Amino acid sequence: MSPKRGLVLGAGGARGFAHLGFLQVLEELKMKIDMVVGCSAGAIFGSLWCAGLDLYRIERLLTYPGFSKKLLDPTVSKEGLVKGDRILEVLRLLTRDMEFVDLKIPLAVVATDLENGELVVLNEGSVAQAVRASISIPGFFKPYHYQGRLLVDGAVKSRLPVHIARSMGAEKILAVDVRRGFASKLTSAMDILLQSVEILEDEVFRLHCADSDLLIQPDIGHIGSFQFDRAEEAIQLGRSEALAQSSEIRRIMEIGVEIS
Repeated sequence: MSPKRGLVLGAGGARGFAHLGFLQVLEELKMKIDMVVGCSAGAIFGSLWCAGLDLYRIERLLTYPGFSKKLLDPTVSKEGLVKGDRILEVLRLLTRDMEFVDLKIPLAVVATDLENGELVVLNEGSVAQAVRASISIPGFFKPYHYQGRLLVDGAVKSRLPVHIARSMGAEKILAVDVRRGFASKLTSAMDILLQSVEILEDEVFRLHCADSDLLIQPDIGHIGSFQFDRAEEAIQLGRSEALAQSSEIRRIMEIGVEIS
């Protein structure tokens, strides 16, 4: 029996578009994955993949001029700059309002309980609502009330939750981190806040990523976490890194299929 293969997709804001390019290459490799764990942006693309969506159609949709900005619904609130209802509705539509039990590949999404500081693993109920909770970057998105908890971005506790995949029984783990490097140009208070959080997360990241069998880190630090207009560039960087690492991915994950 082959080992259970887990894929962990980390947080990263707009850099998370690299996950889409990476997943496209995994499909071209015909790689079998037994479970996916997603955090924040990784939860978005992990959920779309696990739901069986056409990743190339998703690329065309997300790179359509102005589409990303239409996902954001600014609000006057002390809780956050963006209400989050629009992106929740789009997630519902794209996933066909699936529950976790309906997905083609088992998925777990991580968030952080704002009231007690616990890392929360969501793998039951509405996929779209779980993802909405996981992407709730503090100060940017309003926290999300779900399953009796007040939830924010899973990256607050673990931007690349490899240990969750291991606890779910994954014996081989491929992890994709899209937060390698720090932006050199900080143009807003939100940029400063987010980069400060990323620096604080770095020590936790090093502890958690050590348990992966293969860590992939696309060279994407020059793209800001809120530069959604650079989605196409980020997707291509994710593809390029996956292609460059394809032999190692096949070796570590015991896959012997070449790209056609």
